Amino acid sequence: MLSKNSTIQEIYETVVGRDVFDKILLQLNINRKVLSLPFIKNMSLKTLERSFYKIIGNDLIDALINLVNSEKDQPVESIEPIEQRWFKEAVFYQIYPKSFKDSNGDGIGDINGIISQLDYLKELGIDCLWLSPIYDSPNDDNGYDIRDYKKIAQDMGSMEDLKNLIDELHQRGMKLIMDLVVNHTSDEHQWYQKALQGDRAYQDYYYLVDSEDVPNNWVSFFSGSAWKYEPSLNKWMLHLFSKKQPDLNWNNPVVRQEVSDIVNFYLDMGVDGFRMDVINYISKAEGLPQGNEIIGKLMEFYGIEHYYYGPHLHDYLRELRMDSFEKYDSFSVGETPGVGIQMGRLLTQSQRKELDAVFNFDHLETPGHTRFDEYKYDLNYLKQYYIHYNKCLRNNDWITLFVDNHDNPKMASKINHDSIHYDKLCMLLNGMLLTLRGSVFLYQGQELGTRNQPFQTIDDYKDVESINKYNELICNNHKDPLSVLLAGSRDHGRVCMMWDESENYGFGSKGWFMNLEKNPQAIVSKQMATIDSVYNFTKELIALRKELKTFVYGTVDFVKESKKNYFGYYRKHNDESLYVEMNLSDRYLPKYQNTKEYQLIFSNTKQHRKSLSPYEFNIYRVK
Repeated sequence: MLSKNSTIQEIYETVVGRDVFDKILLQLNINRKVLSLPFIKNMSLKTLERSFYKIIGNDLIDALINLVNSEKDQPVESIEPIEQRWFKEAVFYQIYPKSFKDSNGDGIGDINGIISQLDYLKELGIDCLWLSPIYDSPNDDNGYDIRDYKKIAQDMGSMEDLKNLIDELHQRGMKLIMDLVVNHTSDEHQWYQKALQGDRAYQDYYYLVDSEDVPNNWVSFFSGSAWKYEPSLNKWMLHLFSKKQPDLNWNNPVVRQEVSDIVNFYLDMGVDGFRMDVINYISKAEGLPQGNEIIGKLMEFYGIEHYYYGPHLHDYLRELRMDSFEKYDSFSVGETPGVGIQMGRLLTQSQRKELDAVFNFDHLETPGHTRFDEYKYDLNYLKQYYIHYNKCLRNNDWITLFVDNHDNPKMASKINHDSIHYDKLCMLLNGMLLTLRGSVFLYQGQELGTRNQPFQTIDDYKDVESINKYNELICNNHKDPLSVLLAGSRDHGRVCMMWDESENYGFGSKGWFMNLEKNPQAIVSKQMATIDSVYNFTKELIALRKELKTFVYGTVDFVKESKKNYFGYYRKHNDESLYVEMNLSDRYLPKYQNTKEYQLIFSNTKQHRKSLSPYEFNIYRVK
């Protein structure tokens, strides 16, 4: 057991310690190499606490020790060949159903709308769809507040429509994964309604606490306290998200069985797996203790250390895997906010039988920044992130590759929104994902080079998180709350797809969330008809990735790692060797690696010079 007498190096050699220190240093924009300095790595935690007492107080070190000692395991450093699985070769495509395609003219995307565009997705090269929630919901959080897990939302269609979608996908050789949202339900779910009616069995499905005052200082991700008082019960309800999303109590084995039944219901229907929403939050520390003040201020969420990597997380995931996923050739990918590289390895290594992969979010903001900060993203950070991540991996590890999703602004807009080279930048990002090691996840519109939206008033926003954030900023007398929302709102990724040049872009009536961008090039029909579009670049590169398994199972060897704005790596498998290079800037850059003897087989640039043009991306076959 580690203690205050342990050194920083001893803490850093543990799974949790390494990830915690890396995350703290990332937030403070300090290079992790500082931990290799002798006087720092050999410092005891007791000395650290005493030296910085005024800054960290007397309980931060205790919180760190408790976290570190909660995990005894270490990742296995396997040298066995990479196990071949369908999800490793697949290119996934996330659909936000309300905004994808409307089939019945009500302005809301639906299942039949998705079916109508399966040939488009097949032609693009997509292997598997991931649908954001389509379940029955009051839509307080756009479907992530589920009222009935075994019923389809009326505006999405019906269970028969879903079965038809599965059949149509499988006929095309494609697969489907759905969103599994089981950290919480809607407060309109029958379980919670029965709890409110006094049924004690269902009250134990949730965290309903007797207390004269708010039980602890935990903060909701949607602003304010994570506790809501229920006067009919004289209890406080825990909700890490919206006040209408009570957290499920996974300590209750009946809850875990309910979740397993939901998973099996859909796997039996033919669904091929699940993306598991904030799945690392399902295990909370016993007694729901107060959140540490320093951690709360640093991470902006008080209490997070007590549930982001909870005491029974591995047990619960293993049990669910055994009761459900293991019975099928299915795929499970966890959304795991806050989990670092080493924790992620423990959650996903194949021999541990927990998850197949996780989404790590450490690359979505550069050091010292959060999603709502207004700044320009530096692609050199993304380069170093992938270099570091890949060097940590072994053959029994697997990762996800993504830059966009329904919870974030567009990465390309954060890098260089107004650049005349914007399309080339989008091609470069897609090219990077499709040539590195891991399962590729594209988000709807990413193949078109869509941009962030020019939102101007609070009425332009739909998302509960953004609206709550705005109200909180107003209460705190923020000078320009709309600029904060414009930088980080999730709504940027939730506007309707633009299918054609008609008045409503292919939606039967004005879409529920019309696209405001003045970018006609992001219309599907125009992109498909334009030879050098982002769409056609992405389509051709997906086809090349399917042809060359080296991009899936090959080794990754990085070169010229210290050269700013230059990213180059070899992919090698059996007798094949490929070289990928790219210019991460909007200026010309020297070609630091000699490629004269290589055969250029793919590029986003027509005219090649001795230097790399802005955002140039090339693939070579090494002769």
